[in-house]
Amino acid sequence: MIDMTVNIGGRRLKNPVLVSSGTFGFGKEYSNFYDFNLLGAITVKGITLKPRKGNKPPRIMETSAGILNSVGLENPGLYSFIENELPFLKKYSVPIIANISGNTIEEYSLMAKELNEHVDFIELNVSCPNVKEGGITFGTKPESVYEVTREVRKVTNIPLIVKLSPNVTDIGEMALAAENAGADCISLINTLMGMAIDIYNRKPFFNNVVAGLSGPAVKPIALRMVWQVAQKVNIPIIGMGGISNWQDAIEFMMAGADAISIGTANFYNPLAPKEVLEGIKEYMIENGINDLREIKINGGVK
Repeated sequence: MIDMTVNIGGRRLKNPVLVSSGTFGFGKEYSNFYDFNLLGAITVKGITLKPRKGNKPPRIMETSAGILNSVGLENPGLYSFIENELPFLKKYSVPIIANISGNTIEEYSLMAKELNEHVDFIELNVSCPNVKEGGITFGTKPESVYEVTREVRKVTNIPLIVKLSPNVTDIGEMALAAENAGADCISLINTLMGMAIDIYNRKPFFNNVVAGLSGPAVKPIALRMVWQVAQKVNIPIIGMGGISNWQDAIEFMMAGADAISIGTANFYNPLAPKEVLEGIKEYMIENGINDLREIKINGGVK
């Protein structure tokens, strides 16, 4: 008998394997590959208050060890999500994490309030520009992270996850700000800022010039940041960033993650979450580990 459960903000997940926002859509595309009930939780595509068309193509470029994406948060908007997308996911007995993005604290708060009765967790994407502060990204200043987390905490009573941007000087400082403001969990990392150039047309590949880098290339950075945050906070951590197999997942847990989330790997191996879960279970059996927490506490990096 092995215990693979994870406690996030008072909510118990059956296992530590999640799927990341932006790589799983609203689930329908992956539903024919395996039973979603196997998962610890599903994080849906990022949602904004109003519908967004996203950025002009091209939106994705494959790199030597991952992808650059400039999708631009294309989504149907909050109310369409609740009405048209949630019913499909509700058919499964798996917790739903709603990833929300806003350009003002008021937008974040309104969305969290509206979602409070519909989903199991809220994940704040703080890698968004604060239009009231001249477009400075919420997640690059601890004061902004604290403020947006504090205000959202006031309007929802479900577990609150704050997803941190890696494009900062001190990731631990950002995590501590989120914890002090009432976050129940930290998730990291979001994509790293990258760039590609079309050498024949002599211009940036993406219309927005810069794009988000994800995939195996970012794993060492993500792993280091999870380890750093684990030294700072006392709340659970969801680790992500280049996790492709169960060995990667074990590394993240040894670095301090309570759960892990699979993102880019879904694109080239839709069965990755199922395989990672099976691999973690086999690792625990082979190493005589009865409780998942032993990987982090007894087998973790000191």
